[in-house]
Amino acid sequence: MATNTISRSLHDVGLAAWFGGTLANAVSLNSAAAEAGDASSTGKVANAGWDRWTPVNAVAIGAHLVGSVGQLSGNRSRLQAQEGVASMALTKTLLTAAALGATAYSRVLGQKVSAYDDVPAESGTTPSSSTPSEAAKAQKRLAVLQWVVPALTGALVVISSYAAEQQRATEVHKGIAGRFIG
Repeated sequence: MATNTISRSLHDVGLAAWFGGTLANAVSLNSAAAEAGDASSTGKVANAGWDRWTPVNAVAIGAHLVGSVGQLSGNRSRLQAQEGVASMALTKTLLTAAALGATAYSRVLGQKVSAYDDVPAESGTTPSSSTPSEAAKAQKRLAVLQWVVPALTGALVVISSYAAEQQRATEVHKGIAGRFIG
């Protein structure tokens, strides 16, 4: 079996950054912004943090996608011959699409909040009574989405582990035999 170290590394490192960065920001940045001192500073800190994360996240996602295409290309024969690999790849593709959609929607909402720069807020995702209504609506949606993206990318980490287990020699032999036997 040929190795695909570069594509696997891009896939794994990109996914790790996408998952870990969004989880860290949800756990720490959004709540820590509330410690900024006043409602306007809270919004400013949260916006600055997420705006700094966005280009890093874009690179991470790009690396993951390039690595994913490389992995699919490098595992073409397994996709066709080994039982369970095609369904795993389809599941990963659907989860990736969902994570991309949730990430993109989060960014659109984040830009609505960030447009106010020092928008008054209780935390990164909790509006205050003086938060403009459009920003408040976006923050309420972001309060949910901040957990959706790490949940989806975390599921991708799990299914990627499963995919790696499918590459064990014993699993490859069982999977190929399963295709021919029944």
